[in-house]
Order: sequence, then structure tokens, then C-alpha cells
Amino acid sequence: MDRWRVEELAEEADVSVDTIRFYQKRRLLPAPRREGRVAWYGPEHIERLSRIRELQAQGLTLALIGRVVSGDLDATDAPLAVAVAVADPPEEFLTLAELAERAAVPPALLDAVAKEGLLVARVHDGGERYTASDVEVVRAGLALLESGFPLSELLALARAHNAATHETAERAVALFDEYVRTPLRASAASDDEKARRLVDAFRTLLPAVTALVEHHFRRVLLAVAQAHLESVGEAHELAAASVEAARRIEPARSRTETPR
Repeated sequence: MDRWRVEELAEEADVSVDTIRFYQKRRLLPAPRREGRVAWYGPEHIERLSRIRELQAQGLTLALIGRVVSGDLDATDAPLAVAVAVADPPEEFLTLAELAERAAVPPALLDAVAKEGLLVARVHDGGERYTASDVEVVRAGLALLESGFPLSELLALARAHNAATHETAERAVALFDEYVRTPLRASAASDDEKARRLVDAFRTLLPAVTALVEHHFRRVLLAVAQAHLESVGEAHELAAASVEAARRIEPARSRTETPR
């Protein structure tokens, strides 16, 4: 049989009828052939549904999947899109409810925190998911609450941090596009070579940028804290802060290194 009604297509592709109609609404599926009032679907729809599932498993959003299957996304950019989607190492993925249970936090509280940008979900199997690293982030937030920080102030700080981080990330992406992707796409290399080099560049630059941003933030935070203590702190507070900063943040000097 090379054609199916929508219910038969859903059974054949192991998806729901609602999913098929949703994909049609998002223009991810080509229109069916109609005979009178009956809509018929063919092998091309089975192949497209399989492709959508494959791309979802790779972590692509439906908007990006739409560009891939329509051919709107350049052949050299498609592998890069996949590399971006799976940039982090393979992990166990958790729903928000599972994350709340794992971290022993009310789901409503985590939902509020996520809406403020403090928790950023990853796309996995077409849905928003979290990982074990998010459990550690939630626990770190709980430690701040237990230390006396008001939740409202932490959320306000999260909003400010989220806005600043987005601005920095957008600038970093613009630089990558201007100085790496655009010149490479204009080169005489084959599409396969362009795609490979784009993915290699991304996989090299992402950890480099992440390390630079993390290192810079830690150093700036330490410098601001020390400057604040120097203006308002007492001698014993300054001494304790200096010892802790050297132990936790500054790398240990080697025995052969001469102090400056």
C-alpha cells in the first residue's frame, strides 16, 4: 500500500493524528493529495516524519527542522546546526518535574526560576529538558537562599545576568558569523569541506569562549568582592577572604615558579 488516510499514516509512522496535523500547520509536512473530501498521504510523508524524528533526536527545534527539511538552510550550515544542538556531552535528560524531584524543590518554584532565565532548558526529543548539571545549579541556588539571600533579590539578579549574558552571547555569535562562517562559505572549498570546517571551528571556539567568560567572571567577582571588603571590611574579614580566594579561585603556584 503506497497511500494512507491520516489515521493510517499515524499508525504507520507511530505518531498521533494530532502530531501530524500540528506538523502540517507548521508546514513541516507536504500537503496530502486530495480525492474529493479524502486526503491521501504517501511514502514521502513517511520519510518526512522519519526525518523530523531524527532531527528532533539530535536536539533541533521545530523552527530549525522546518528550515532543514524545506532546503532553506544551506547544506554547509545543516551540520553546524546539529553540532550546536548537541554541543554538550550526552547526558540524562530530565523534565522540569523530574528536575524538581531530583533537587527536592517544588516544581512551581523551578518554573518561576526558569521563566526568569536562571535555568535554561535544552531541546531534546522536541521538548524542553534539563540535565544533572541543572540539578547542581538548583542546589547552588538553594545554598544562596539558605545563606539568607531573599528569593526576590536572587530572581532580580538572575534577570540582570540573563540579559547581560544574552547580549554577550549574541555578540559572540555575530563575531563567529562575520569572521568564520561568512568567509568560509565564500571560499572555493566543497560543501562537505565547508560543513566539516564549520563544525570543527564551532567545536574549538565554543569551549574557548566558555572558558574565557567563566574565568573573567570569576576574576571580576573576586576583584569586586575584595574591593568592597577593603572599603567596608575589618582586618579579620580581609584576611579570611584573601586566604579563601587563593585556595578556591587562584591556581596553585608551582614550586619552581618565582613569585612576582
